[in-house]
Amino acid sequence: MTTIVHDKKYRDKQKVKDGFISAFIGVFAIIWLFPILWTFWTSLRPYNDVISYGVFSRPRHLNFDNYVNAFQKMRIMRYFLNTFYVTAPAVVLTLFLGSLIAFVVSRYSFKFNLSLLLLFTAGNMLPIVLTYIPVFWLYIKVGDLFGNRHLLYNNYLGIILVHVAFQVGFATFVLSSYMKTIPKEISESAIIDGASVFRHYWNVMLPLMRPPLAALGVLMSCWIYNDFFWALILMSEDSKRPVTSALRQLQGEYVTDFNLLAAGCMIVAAPTIILFFVLRKQFISGLTLGSTKG
Repeated sequence: MTTIVHDKKYRDKQKVKDGFISAFIGVFAIIWLFPILWTFWTSLRPYNDVISYGVFSRPRHLNFDNYVNAFQKMRIMRYFLNTFYVTAPAVVLTLFLGSLIAFVVSRYSFKFNLSLLLLFTAGNMLPIVLTYIPVFWLYIKVGDLFGNRHLLYNNYLGIILVHVAFQVGFATFVLSSYMKTIPKEISESAIIDGASVFRHYWNVMLPLMRPPLAALGVLMSCWIYNDFFWALILMSEDSKRPVTSALRQLQGEYVTDFNLLAAGCMIVAAPTIILFFVLRKQFISGLTLGSTKG
């Protein structure tokens, strides 16, 4: 009887805890979603409607005219192509290099194993504002050395390399942590069967890393896609900059139509939202790896 009463009290306490946790998550979700919903709501309102009746008034008209105007003024397809030229190679190269380094530090034991891992992960701890001047001068000097100042500066290659340099440490840390959970017997069997180091990596380990690679691919695609800082510093021509720079086309000389700007923000954000929903299963499975046994 005592055990039954104790179990009932425990279940009641657990229900209260679950209720508080659910309420906290719900409030946090509302706070997180509110700016997105407000931006979308603003993008549907004509600017004259806001001027006449106020920002918080009941809208008299809702339409997609701001989206049409933003799409035309931003030359969006040109900037989307610029973003693709940077994001796709940078993500692929980062995942490839990160998985290679993670494979080495997790599968092989040598003197500087841990030091190598710490060296790559330490790069992510440096604030970007402390590195942009050295990176800028490095790009200029390397270009002058080869007789072409635009070898890295004002070039897609330069933007790709700087993203890879700053993201490969995080990719290495995540992938090496996952690789350590893979049984050593798999690697030992591959070595006994005569697999070379690269074949061991490419045919044995890489297929087992698909979930974390998918999760990292989504994250890094969003991070690199949304970058504005490096493109502003290392690109001198606006026509070569990524899609985040296209929002500048919507700023007026004296007055800015924030409804039009909101529509532009939603257009720019759409690809990352679509990417997340298309790959959400792989993303969630990658994040939850190791949370359960078996």
